[in-house]
Amino acid sequence: MKFIFASDSFKGSLSSAEICTLLGKAAREVFGEVECIGLPVADGGEGTVDAVLAAEQGERIMVQVHGPLMEEREAYYGWLDQDRAIMEMSAASGLPLVPGDLRDPRHTTSYGTGELILDALDRGIRDITIAIGGSATNDGGMGCLTALGVRFSDGSGNPLAGIGENLERVRDIDVSGLDPRIRDTKLTVMCDVTNPLCGDRGATRVYGPQKGGTPDVIEWLERGMQNYRDVILEKLGVDADTIPGSGAAGGLGAALSIFLRGEMRSGIDTVLDLIGFDGYLKGADLVITGEGRADAQSCCGKVMQGVGQRAKAAGIPVIGLCGSLGEGAEKLLDHGITRLLVTSEPGMPLEEAMRHAKELYYRSAVQMFQTERDMHGRS
Repeated sequence: MKFIFASDSFKGSLSSAEICTLLGKAAREVFGEVECIGLPVADGGEGTVDAVLAAEQGERIMVQVHGPLMEEREAYYGWLDQDRAIMEMSAASGLPLVPGDLRDPRHTTSYGTGELILDALDRGIRDITIAIGGSATNDGGMGCLTALGVRFSDGSGNPLAGIGENLERVRDIDVSGLDPRIRDTKLTVMCDVTNPLCGDRGATRVYGPQKGGTPDVIEWLERGMQNYRDVILEKLGVDADTIPGSGAAGGLGAALSIFLRGEMRSGIDTVLDLIGFDGYLKGADLVITGEGRADAQSCCGKVMQGVGQRAKAAGIPVIGLCGSLGEGAEKLLDHGITRLLVTSEPGMPLEEAMRHAKELYYRSAVQMFQTERDMHGRS
């Protein structure tokens, strides 16, 4: 028998790799010697680099960068092989890197993300995948582009730092200094939102408040972002608002797709392709996936949906073993998941469930495999 394990982490309690280990132990307790393939996965959010590195046996590359407030800090990305790297913009420009009392999208920058890309280019990497969730920024990606050689200037020709408050001052964009190695680099952008750069569904109004923007600041930054959009259209001939996902990560989506010719892709589909998931499915009898809490959002580009759809296409049943189920979780049954199970006990407080996550998960996994054995006569 052959089992494939591809579960998201249970945030705050179990990593994807730990879950693979627990499933392998439980499967062998019930079935004896069986083939168990554990594939740590993530959907493009926090933990994506670590999951892909674990699956691909890649290497962490530590880099000195400038954080969201231009402070010096250390960040890392994943080196998969001679040509490929994977990174998270949040490692250098993420919201958790900014203390709560200093969060203000006028002052944060994506400059450090550009430094991560630059380091990969220096190492000869020409296939870069970048996850852009969890940003602290609303700079339209100006900071990232500045690190890579693009020059933004005001009406007097003075250079502008890549921060949100300078969006309204942009009058000219000079791309002649953009690192020429970008032309020979394949850039894949992991993005599961379709927000445009500007407007009611745009980067500023939707995501700015969670980055510390007050209502007055949000409206001021929105006007700045509209100016930035208009200058891009004038200088480069591209309307950023027509690009789905251009508003992701405070407008970094627009910068990566327009200036660096990045291709927007679903996070989980990108991860599954990076680790060669479809190849592992060959000859498999059962796939186990899951996440900490499954609900209707689990069908919006998340791990369980992606794994379920791939396995369904291959004709392989999938069990979703989750910490708990919320409203709409049953919709996963339309995406290849054949059964949904939970590890937490009825009425158990969340804190207790998280504290005992390992033993609850292992016990539930053993019970799940015992049921599989009894239902299908597997041995």
